[in-house]
Amino acid sequence: MEHMIEKLTELESNVRTYSRAFPVVFCEARGAEIYSVDGRRYIDFLAGAGALNYGHNHPVLKESIIEYLRGDNLVHSLDLWTAAKYAYLDTFDRLILKARGLDYKVHLTGPTGTNAVEAAIRLARKIKKRSTIVSFTNGFHGITMGSLALTGNAKFRSAAGLPSMGNALMPFDNYLGKGVDTLRYFKKCLSDRSSGLDYPAAVIVEVVQGEGGINVASPAWLQELEKVCRDQDILLIIDDIQAGCGRTGRFFSFEHAGVVPDLVTNSKSLSGFGLPFSQVLIRPEHDQWEVGQYNGTFRGNNAAMITGAKALEYFWSDDAFADEIRRKGEIVRKGFFELIDLLRYRQIEAEERGLGLMRGIDVQSGALATKITGEAFRQGLVIETSGHSGQVIKCLCPLVTTDDQIEEAMQILRCSIDNVLG
Repeated sequence: MEHMIEKLTELESNVRTYSRAFPVVFCEARGAEIYSVDGRRYIDFLAGAGALNYGHNHPVLKESIIEYLRGDNLVHSLDLWTAAKYAYLDTFDRLILKARGLDYKVHLTGPTGTNAVEAAIRLARKIKKRSTIVSFTNGFHGITMGSLALTGNAKFRSAAGLPSMGNALMPFDNYLGKGVDTLRYFKKCLSDRSSGLDYPAAVIVEVVQGEGGINVASPAWLQELEKVCRDQDILLIIDDIQAGCGRTGRFFSFEHAGVVPDLVTNSKSLSGFGLPFSQVLIRPEHDQWEVGQYNGTFRGNNAAMITGAKALEYFWSDDAFADEIRRKGEIVRKGFFELIDLLRYRQIEAEERGLGLMRGIDVQSGALATKITGEAFRQGLVIETSGHSGQVIKCLCPLVTTDDQIEEAMQILRCSIDNVLG
């Protein structure tokens, strides 16, 4: 394996990230486990940064794509109508939208989450004929220029080479401390024509900020934000790219608060199999695109539509899977609280937070979090960090992870904390 690592290091750009934290060559994966070329097994609590909610190579999803590719079926189709597109849209409408009383048109954008965000904010500007989009501190919405302007992290923003445009940042829920109503500031800026805030076309927000450190917006805060948007003629966009597709214990993360966004962006686990796929959900009255006004060569990933439809049929035909996610989320939450007790015994303050199986522990120090996750990797657990300084140990395990695998991961983290702190 060493010669492979040397060759890969020589050929691949310095921009690479995950291979630095997990410097082995992987070759196989099943469910919540991945294997390196030297045969070592790892539990995967990264799951493609949330793109593998149903695990690696789920047998039902794998069989659906193998069967599709055996025939001379369309793989690439721009936005032509295909049998695969019908299967996906019909299944999504029946099992997800109608089952939740939601009415949305579906815009299939380019292959990644940032394409969906770009489409959503451009449509919002077109509808309202205003340019400003409000986003929130610690938010992450993508790295193309429009999405990047909405992203808070300086690491990404500084690489743009140009100043950001068309955005205004507001404090997220609890950003100024628990009990501080951050929306009061937003409302004041909207009402004061000397606040410096250009009146926005839309607000974009994550219910759970993944890259920002597993910061959870409370239902009450989201409900008030929705009310502000309705009262002030501002569109509400929910970025459900990482927190969606069941990650928080509901298919959509905003279901916890009972809000109904004007636009929703989905990607990551939308295909169910790790294939590039993204969409924007648009309330029908806001579907004001003109023909061809937003397009992309790879907006017709038929293989992703096949596995996406199969994932919906297999996992979302009833409430059983969502119930399991919430049950397992409680196991992780309790395990994290035990880790917090372990940290506090060593005079390290820490905080647990999250929803469903999107959870994290803030250990207040990026250096410490990196040491713990590095030691965990040496013991067979792939888990990343997030937050403004990488201070949050972040669980994004596949939603199909077993109870035994969760307990094994918790034991590895316990041992890692012991080894790092002595």
